[in-house]
Amino acid sequence: MGFFKIFVIVLVICAFFIANTYQLQSYEIQALLQLRKHLEYPVQLDVWENYHGDFCSLTSTLHMSITCQDNSVTELKIKGDKLVKLNEFHGFAIPNQTLSEGFSIDSFVTTLTRLSSLKVLTLVSLGIWGPLPDKIHRLASLELLDMSSNFLFGSVPFQMSRLIKLHTLTLDANFFNETFPDWFDSLHNLTILSLKNNRLKGQFPSSMSKITTLTDIVLSHNVLSGKLPDLTALSKLLLLDLRENHLDSELPPLPKGLTTVLLSSNVFTGEIPVEFGTLNQLQHLDLSNNSLSGMLPAGLFSLSSISYLNLASNVLSGSLPGHLNCGGELGFVDISDNRLVGGLPSCLNTISDKRIVKVGGNCLSLDTQYQHSEGYCKQANSDKKQITGKQIALLAGVIGGIVIVVVFLLVVLFIFRRKRHARNMVDKHIPPKVVQNTQPGVPSELLANARVISQVANTGSQGAPSYRVFSLEELLEATENFDQSALLGEGSVGKIYKGRLENGAYIAVRSLNVYKRYSNRNLKLRLDLLSKFRHPHLVSLLGHCIDGGAPDDSTVPRIFLIYEYISNGNFRAHLSENSSRKILKWSDRLSVLIGVAKAVHFLHTGVIPSSFSNRLKTSNILLDEHNMAKLSDFGMSILMEESEKAKGDDVTSWHMTKKEDDVYNFGFILLESLVGPSVSGKGEAFLMNEMASFGSQDGRRRIVDPIVLATSSNESLSIVISITNKCISTESSTRPSFEDVLWNLQYAAQVQATADADQKSDATSPS
Repeated sequence: MGFFKIFVIVLVICAFFIANTYQLQSYEIQALLQLRKHLEYPVQLDVWENYHGDFCSLTSTLHMSITCQDNSVTELKIKGDKLVKLNEFHGFAIPNQTLSEGFSIDSFVTTLTRLSSLKVLTLVSLGIWGPLPDKIHRLASLELLDMSSNFLFGSVPFQMSRLIKLHTLTLDANFFNETFPDWFDSLHNLTILSLKNNRLKGQFPSSMSKITTLTDIVLSHNVLSGKLPDLTALSKLLLLDLRENHLDSELPPLPKGLTTVLLSSNVFTGEIPVEFGTLNQLQHLDLSNNSLSGMLPAGLFSLSSISYLNLASNVLSGSLPGHLNCGGELGFVDISDNRLVGGLPSCLNTISDKRIVKVGGNCLSLDTQYQHSEGYCKQANSDKKQITGKQIALLAGVIGGIVIVVVFLLVVLFIFRRKRHARNMVDKHIPPKVVQNTQPGVPSELLANARVISQVANTGSQGAPSYRVFSLEELLEATENFDQSALLGEGSVGKIYKGRLENGAYIAVRSLNVYKRYSNRNLKLRLDLLSKFRHPHLVSLLGHCIDGGAPDDSTVPRIFLIYEYISNGNFRAHLSENSSRKILKWSDRLSVLIGVAKAVHFLHTGVIPSSFSNRLKTSNILLDEHNMAKLSDFGMSILMEESEKAKGDDVTSWHMTKKEDDVYNFGFILLESLVGPSVSGKGEAFLMNEMASFGSQDGRRRIVDPIVLATSSNESLSIVISITNKCISTESSTRPSFEDVLWNLQYAAQVQATADADQKSDATSPS
């Protein structure tokens, strides 16, 4: 009898356990499998193939997870690898980027709506393309929707206003190109709204101020224009990011609780409201690249929480009070390229490792950082005040006349091109005339494009010394006749010496081994191109010296390149425990890697012709006194023998090969950042074999640098390991672009920053 009771109890327990085990309805399983088919069988869902178990029990990964409740799917997260790499999208399938022409977003969303209990839906970087259908509103239980980094275009459908439970909507990095919706105030629970990197136009609707639950508004990199309304009613708002739009009003009052305000690269006018100096929770404020005028509110600098303050590239005027106080958290200040005069307050003028201050391009009374004369700023301000109504009318008349002339010229050009079109239809079948390259040793493509430099090349060059030609006598004096004590090192492209100019500035002088002797004219063309490579994360080329070149354009025996001197050693030294340099923790390493990735991305895409084969290695990454990364040895292919290989019919393939070489070499920089120089010194073959160890926690503990393990979150580390694997792939065609690499590193840094903040919060909160 006792045995029977025990048997009954066991049966009851088993029944209870079975009743509480989530077993999906068969139609939901079919919906999941159908979604996989719609998405054209992405590798992230390979685990679903021939799987006969409970989908609710599938192990979650970085790229896929399913959560169930009451026998229904409540959370579905899928992250693919089809990152958006286009600036424009015209609504048609693109091979290897979007899903195929056979994809139907209408059918896809119809299948999604069969998962009617979904509360969280994340579909990122899957190549989904087309206008988002109205029927998305049928997912009435949705609380979070993230469809970032796809190819959605058209409008954000009005029917989404019926998703009243939605608290997070993220549609970043798509191609929505209609008017910004004015119905978001229907979503009474909305806390996070992020639609950055789209093409949304129209005005920022005043109805947004009614959504009092909002904590984050992120609408940067769109085409919004007009007035920014008063947002003070949004008492819970923490983040306001409207960078790179066309907003052109005065700055409105802002909520007191904001911690981050990013309004750069718009057309805001008027003065910075004094009330901004009372935003006591504010940590980051960026108002750069606008048309703001008037005095700087002193209260901004003394805010107790402010750590980042960027007011650069406006028309701010007047002087800063000498008794200005700076908050204890203030670590970065940029007031460069304004019209400020007078002295710099002591809290901004003190050299400190804890605070970076940029003031170039003003009229301040300083010996350091480039400044205009005080008369320049006073005259500029005076000129602005003297513009009268008559002058404005005259200016309007001139502009009107110009418009008429331009229209006339366009009509003439249109007629001319129509006549020429017929001739071109014949000409295109005639073999092209061969143009002789008048400069031996310079590819025709290089000659044609040598002076076509992207506007991006000016980034970071403001305030930097102008490029000039140095005399040999200057260099001999600066280096004490190239004394051995001034030698910094010797590489494959020559020796590098440290020098000091007459004005006290330190320089680095490279004596270049040019294996092919170019003519003076030829070489100067190449140097002119190299001199325009200006970027915050490139070591600035200050000038050159050609020793022995004759006026008759003869060959050149010696070349010296003069660079800014970077004092804090190279990246490799900051990774080694055997070095005297301070070893960098994981977040600092990510900052360096992001800086270098930005520099190489600029060299690949920001200049014409592009610079490849940039000798990427940790010893060529220099760190300044603020640990800001500066890439050296870049662009040597322009001066060295590699340029010859770019001639002929293989220009495209040669460029692609060299671009992939940079990605491959950067992969080993990533790897060295993970494992440290002592492990990386064992060679590529060893490291390639050890890459498999990263897949397990035990393997990571064995090979990853202990400092990285101690200062990184598991998710941030996994993201970098994943992109490292792709960079050092033996198949060059499968390696990512630098845009992809940069995106992943920035994502890893964001994840790490969140983890660090959570850890700090846990440490400071009362137990």
